[in-house]
Amino acid sequence: MEILLISLGCDKNLADTELMLGILRKKGFSFTDDEEEADIAIVNTCCFIGDAKEESIGTLLEMADLRREGKLKALIAAGCLAQRYQEEVRREIPEVDALVGTAAIEEIGEAVEEVLSGRARDHYRSLESPPAACRERVVTTGGHFAYLKIAEGCSKRCTYCIIPKVRGDYRSIPMDALLEQAEGLAEGGVRELILVAQETTLYGVDLYGEKCLPRLLKALAAIEGLRWIRVLYCYPEEITEELVDVIATEPKICHYLDIPIQHAADGILRRMGRRTNEEELRLRIGRLRERIPDICLRTTLISGFPGETQEDFEELYRFVNEMEFDRLGVFAYSQEEDTAAAGMPDQIAEEVKEARRDELMELQQAIAFEKAEKMIGQTFTVMVEGKVADEDVYVTRTYRDAPDVDGYLFLHTRAALMSGDFVRAVVTESNEYDLVGEMIEDTEEQL
Repeated sequence: MEILLISLGCDKNLADTELMLGILRKKGFSFTDDEEEADIAIVNTCCFIGDAKEESIGTLLEMADLRREGKLKALIAAGCLAQRYQEEVRREIPEVDALVGTAAIEEIGEAVEEVLSGRARDHYRSLESPPAACRERVVTTGGHFAYLKIAEGCSKRCTYCIIPKVRGDYRSIPMDALLEQAEGLAEGGVRELILVAQETTLYGVDLYGEKCLPRLLKALAAIEGLRWIRVLYCYPEEITEELVDVIATEPKICHYLDIPIQHAADGILRRMGRRTNEEELRLRIGRLRERIPDICLRTTLISGFPGETQEDFEELYRFVNEMEFDRLGVFAYSQEEDTAAAGMPDQIAEEVKEARRDELMELQQAIAFEKAEKMIGQTFTVMVEGKVADEDVYVTRTYRDAPDVDGYLFLHTRAALMSGDFVRAVVTESNEYDLVGEMIEDTEEQL
C-alpha cells in the first residue's frame, strides 16, 4: 500500500509530516512521490495566511479529483486547515475520507487503517494535549540536516495571528525527549540541527518554570556528530543575556538568529499586540552585534497592517535602512477571520500593502547585494548540499544561510564531496543573494 504524503507550509509542519511518516512506516506502509502510484494521499495542510490557505485548498481539490476518479483509495486532510475548517472541508470537499487535527497527528496510523477498513472517522484532540515528541520519524531533508521542533502552539496572542486557535497555547516538548530525538538524528547522519517552534525563546517556561533554551542548547551541543545547531524564531523581547552568551561561546551554535519583529513603528507594534518597541529593538540588535560581531540576523515584516499610515511605513523603511539586516522577508498583511486585527478599522487596500512590501524588498535587495559583495575574500566553513550536474561545482551553505530561505555558496572544486561534508572555502564572487567560492582544503573538516 503506497502513501503519498504532501507537506505544505512551514518547517514546523514538515517536522509533523516526518513524524507521521515514521508512524506509518512502523505500521508497514511504504511511500511514493508519484500521485499516479499512490493508493492513499495525505495532505498536511497550512492556513497561516491567505496564500497558504489557497495552496492547501488547491492541493486537496487536486487529490479529490483523483479520489473521485478512483485513482486513490483514500484521501486524508491533516494539519492546520483540517483543524480550523473541519466543517467547511467536510461540506466542500466530500472526497476527503478523514481529517486529522493538529493535536492528533500521532493518530495518523489509526486514521489510515480505519479508512482502509471502511470505518473512517475524524481524529481531533484537545489543543491543550501534550505535543507529539517525534520519536518515530522519517527525515525528508536529505539526511544531513533536520528540524527539531521543540514546542507547540503560542500564547502571545498577536492580533494578526491565527496560530493559537489552530495550535493551542505554548507547550514545550520535554527536554529528555528532544535529546533522545537529537541523538537518533545524529546517529543517522544529521550534521546540522535546526531548532524550530512558533517561538523558541520561551522553551521550557511551561514545564520547568524558566526559559531553558540555553540549557537545551548546551545539552544538544554535547551530542557527538552534530556540527551546526541553528536557532530560528526568537522573539526579540525574550532573548536573554544567558542565551546570547551561549550562542557566543558554544562553537557548534551558528552565529545566526531569526528574530521576527513584524514592524518598527510603536503604534503599529501596539496594534499588533507585540511586546516591544522601536527603541528596545534597536538596543537588542545592537547588543547582539556587539556581543557576537559576526552574527547574521534574519527578520520578517508585515506591510499594510490595519491603520498603518504613510508615516508609519516611512518609519519602518528608515529602520530597515539603518539596521541593515542580513536577511529579511516581507509579507503583505493577510486579513484572517477570527483574529482581532481582521475587525480593526482602517484596513489597507491590497495595492497599497503590496506596493509597500515591494518597496521594502527593493531596499533590502540593495542591502543584501552590498553585504554579499563585502564577503568576497573572506573564508568560511561550508556544508555541502549537493552537486551541480555535469559541472565541478557544489551547492553549499555557510553558517549565514538557513535551508530553503537564504542563499547558497557555489563551490568550485574537483574534489569528490558528499552532502553533509564540511570544507573551507574562500569567496571569490557574489551573485545577487548567492556567493561563489573555491575550496581551500582538500579534506573534510573534523569535528
